[in-house]
Amino acid sequence: MVEPQKIEFLLGKTLDELTAIAIAAGLPRFAGKQLADWIYQKRATSFSEMTNISAKARATLAEHYSIGRTEPKAESVSTDGTKKYLFEIERTEKEGSLTASRYVESVYIPDDDRATICISTQAGCKMGCRFCMTGTLGFHGNLTATDILNQIFSIPDSKSLTNIVVMGEGEPCDNIDELLRALQIMTAPWGCAWSPRRITVSSVGHAGGLQRLIEQTDCHIAISLHNPFSAERAEIMPAEKAFPIAQVIELLKHYDWSHQRRLSFEYICFSGVNDTLRHATALRRLLAGLDCRVNLIRYHQAPDSYDSDNHRKTLNMPSSSEQQMIFLRDYLTQNGITTTIRRSRGEDILAACGMLINQTLTTQTK
Repeated sequence: MVEPQKIEFLLGKTLDELTAIAIAAGLPRFAGKQLADWIYQKRATSFSEMTNISAKARATLAEHYSIGRTEPKAESVSTDGTKKYLFEIERTEKEGSLTASRYVESVYIPDDDRATICISTQAGCKMGCRFCMTGTLGFHGNLTATDILNQIFSIPDSKSLTNIVVMGEGEPCDNIDELLRALQIMTAPWGCAWSPRRITVSSVGHAGGLQRLIEQTDCHIAISLHNPFSAERAEIMPAEKAFPIAQVIELLKHYDWSHQRRLSFEYICFSGVNDTLRHATALRRLLAGLDCRVNLIRYHQAPDSYDSDNHRKTLNMPSSSEQQMIFLRDYLTQNGITTTIRRSRGEDILAACGMLINQTLTTQTK
């Protein structure tokens, strides 16, 4: 039995790849740039929209390729205006011919003159942070550059976006090849032509991927820190054993963090666990000599109904009080480390930090 030819996606292709595809379809070399313009600038969803390419060539392209855009399967809307989108990801397993469906979530956050999307790079996550609901999903595969970009291109508010944060499901630096491809397309003149200063990528400190990310892009970097003491960090972040925070800091010190490129540390605050003067002092010492900022984040507890239905519960430690978070902010700022308290968004629809579990509460199913 002859298997049907797989249709490739153009979303996620580089200019060189699109040029090769155009030439193979009998088009002149400059048609590669035309394809890139239609896909990344004009946001075409079908070949029929590409009016400066001949009908014959479009038909040839459509036989072997698809644009690769897929709309979200469901949407949730928070009382604060945050929107969460559920995307279906399909993969053909190497072990057989069946196609397994997976899901990932993205979050759109409007805020006055800013509109930010938080995107995922993996289905689930390997890192297993014990306070993170996403970590309870386990790991279900890397997203392709097509999947990563589709989260940006296919939400209804796509054209209003001003910023991108790669902080959704997964560890971005554990999927570094596809992430770098997506970032190249986002920032290249022939692609989306976005400034890398509009993009922030988060990491637990995945050393090999993080080094490539720093050296091959100019995007802002955010490190998930959460505790300055190695043993205590390892208790809530198993990745500390593979990527000790002290070694991550030493790596970061080899690079220039000017005001043009921001280095930040994400710090979820747990009452009595990592918000004491002892922790504040250790944070000051750990980050000494780095041009960086710290973002303090209130811990978002998993709902009881969620924990009872899953194999591994989150820790569900109480969040620090506002008073204690203000203490941390003021102590660090007074000691030369710019520190802010991040405002939570979308908690009522499980869209806040660490709450993505591919469960859309109020849906508009498509």
